[in-house]
Amino acid sequence: MKQADLVQKMTEKAGLVQAVVSRIDSFDHALAYAVNLTREKSLNTLTAPGLNPEDISHLSALCQNVGLEFVSPPLRNHLRGIHTALTHVDWGIAETGSLVIYSDSEDLRIATMLCDIHVACLSASHIYPDSASLSTVLKDRMGAGPGYLSFITGTSRTADIERVLTIGVHGPLKLHILILEDHQP
Repeated sequence: MKQADLVQKMTEKAGLVQAVVSRIDSFDHALAYAVNLTREKSLNTLTAPGLNPEDISHLSALCQNVGLEFVSPPLRNHLRGIHTALTHVDWGIAETGSLVIYSDSEDLRIATMLCDIHVACLSASHIYPDSASLSTVLKDRMGAGPGYLSFITGTSRTADIERVLTIGVHGPLKLHILILEDHQP
């Protein structure tokens, strides 16, 4: 399946589980998107575990310019105060619109589980047709050492409470997926 077809299918399937999907052409756009979304929703805090120091500096400045608090790790000290989390995700599964993260970072786990809004940045070239096509990559990565493997499909939801659908019980209320276009040289 061609990359454009995978991106299209990922967008369609993620939309079916109430994820908002946008395409971006640079990671700077992801930073601005997360800041603007946080402001639009009248929220106050944003975190982004796992970014390189240059991106952290840029994001921190963007937050400061609009009056947002940039929450720095360790996030264990901010368990109730993470409104928006911006993260890189490792892979996408087009068939289900799912995101896959493999990490040993406690901060990344906290950010993706305890924020109100998760903004996930996914490289278009890391979208696989289905989970079976991702299995070799996962096996190799998991063989490299311990870590957490998370599959994220839409927002957190449950119907365990008197069969009433409830959003956000086990994680974020909203999921925004930013598909980062790969540029050819």
